[in-house]
Amino acid sequence: MKNWDIVNAKYITSAVREEQYPVALTQVAFIGRSNVGKSSLINSLCRHNGLARVSGTPGKTQTINFYEIDGKCLEEDSDLRLKFHFVDLPGYGFAKTSKKDKEVWGGFIGKYLEKARGIVTVCQLIDIRHEPMPIDLECYNWLKDCGRRVLVVLTKADKLSKNQVASQVALFKRELHLEERDVVAYSSLDNKQRGFLIDRLMEDVLPC
Repeated sequence: MKNWDIVNAKYITSAVREEQYPVALTQVAFIGRSNVGKSSLINSLCRHNGLARVSGTPGKTQTINFYEIDGKCLEEDSDLRLKFHFVDLPGYGFAKTSKKDKEVWGGFIGKYLEKARGIVTVCQLIDIRHEPMPIDLECYNWLKDCGRRVLVVLTKADKLSKNQVASQVALFKRELHLEERDVVAYSSLDNKQRGFLIDRLMEDVLPC
């Protein structure tokens, strides 16, 4: 595994329809329940606190937001750099929005995940403090049915002890039948797993 870092990141555009998507680059998408920490994770990985807007109000992200990411290989004998997109999707399971809004947002989220070209990985974020909820299981199974590669990111790992984190990771591996490489515990406050997660994502971003 090569040693990678994200050296630059910028907001590109927001979209709700296919014709609004930017020119297709390789994409890593982020999805999860509302307020699970998608924007915080993106900001942490990019070391850019204001890149993705963080809100304490569930359902605040109402569009598909695209960010251009510049990844750089840190190996001494390499000058390899790759540009790709992070894609921040609206949260599912938001309780304070109308049924009509849920249907509209669910519609364009589904179309993006089913049809968008260039998606190499979908990071499904789940709060590590809880057992897998039915809506999380439904989303995971739907993504797999769409043929998407899914990396489960268990957020807010700083809220638990080291032993509790290990226990929850084992639980999710059993419940979702995950391999070791398909799940990671992460805290956007301490960023301890930042380098590991970037390297893991770059495994999928790198062209074969």
